[in-house]
Parts: sequence; C-alpha cells; structure tokens
Amino acid sequence: MRVQLLAAAILSALTVTSASAMVVLSDDNGGKIEEYTARFQQMRNSGETVAIDGTCLSACTMVLSLVPPNRVCATPKAVLGFHAAWMYDNSRNRVASASGTRDLMKTYPAAVRAWIERNGGLKPNMMYLRGRALAAIVAPCDNASHSASTASAKRVGAVRQSFGKDTPRASFDAQ
Repeated sequence: MRVQLLAAAILSALTVTSASAMVVLSDDNGGKIEEYTARFQQMRNSGETVAIDGTCLSACTMVLSLVPPNRVCATPKAVLGFHAAWMYDNSRNRVASASGTRDLMKTYPAAVRAWIERNGGLKPNMMYLRGRALAAIVAPCDNASHSASTASAKRVGAVRQSFGKDTPRASFDAQ
C-alpha cells in the first residue's frame, strides 16, 4: 500500500505543470498520428501554451486540433504543412487514405478546414500555411514574451520547452 501511495505521489508530481510553461514547436517534420495525439493531449491537459516558431509539418499540425486555440500562437517564422493521410498497402507502398484524410479533416478547426478547402483540399503533396494567411487563423505570439520564452527554451525532441525561473518541468518524456 505504501509503495502504491509513493508511486501515485511521484506520478502526480511529474504530471503537474504550471500553466506558465511554454512549449515551442520548431523544425518538426511530424510522425505517427498516435504519438502526436498523445503528446498534444498531454499539453492540453497540463495547461501549457504552445508557440509555433518554425516548421510544423504533417502530424505536428494536429496541435491546432488538440490544444485550445487560446493557448496556441505562431511567430512570423511559423510554417504549417498539411497533406493527405496515408497508409501502407499490401505491397508496403505508401498510398493516400481517403477515410483517414476525412477523419483528419474533421479534427481541424473550421478556419483551418476552410483554408485547406480553398487551397484544393488535402493531397499527397504538402501544402503550406504561413504569413498573413496563418496569422488570420492562429494568433500571433506576443513578441516580448516569446523572445523571453525562447531564450530559456529547453529542447525536447522536435519541441523546445521553456520555463520561468520557478516553473516545474514538462510532464511528457522526450521521444
């Protein structure tokens, strides 16, 4: 019983994260949807703010689906890259998945879906959202707080995590 209580206390301490922590996404080429879903759900649940400060491609764009929009911002360097979902066929060739693409589209906020549709829909090739079009969908980061945050950012895989002086560390493990 004591071991279980100790384990629960340790787990609780590791998962409590201050809402002042900022995660900075940069140079992220994406990966497995399941892994990004878990990572972004954990960010959402922890109260962390996410700044997109560079490329955020493929599954990385799911941050827009899983973290509340009031906790996501984009810098002028932000570029989001979207493409159709894909899977492997019986011959181990990568092929577009119409049902996967439909399911993915349903997760994006309405403004993202509208931008994708205006630009021809999701296709196997990457389409990029940046500049004014991105700023119309994702709130721009406050330059003063963003500069201070990225200066103290900790790199965790393809994301950097930034903390104030007394901010507890992030609750997810580097992959």
